[in-house]
Amino acid sequence: MITKIDHLGIAVNSLEESIKYYEEALGLHCHGQEEVESQKVKTAFFEAGEVHIELLEPTSPDSPIAKFLEKNGEGIHHVAFATDGIEAQLKKASDAGLRLIHEVPIDGAANKLVAFLHPKSTHGVLTEFCQPK
Repeated sequence: MITKIDHLGIAVNSLEESIKYYEEALGLHCHGQEEVESQKVKTAFFEAGEVHIELLEPTSPDSPIAKFLEKNGEGIHHVAFATDGIEAQLKKASDAGLRLIHEVPIDGAANKLVAFLHPKSTHGVLTEFCQPK
């Protein structure tokens, strides 16, 4: 079951420049950075109330984030929903006819299992399910 919006993923060209914006202009604090090799991305995390903001910088030209930036420029990349049963959530989505990018969860940032739904089947919004390992 979905329990809350976990985070908003925002594609950026430079973590260094973007972190300065979030800290200096918005007054938020970066709570950590991490590289997620499976997604070819470096991340930085902020909190705004109960919702996290995940900045995503590509580490390779063939990463999904690099492709997104090429096509769309910087901006919101995905909405992530926390779930207490990621496999069941994927089955529910599949049973509803949604296109799964990941049929089984993969390792994500912040010690979580993650899986994505294709935006062509979710009204244009790349949707992520995440659950602590």
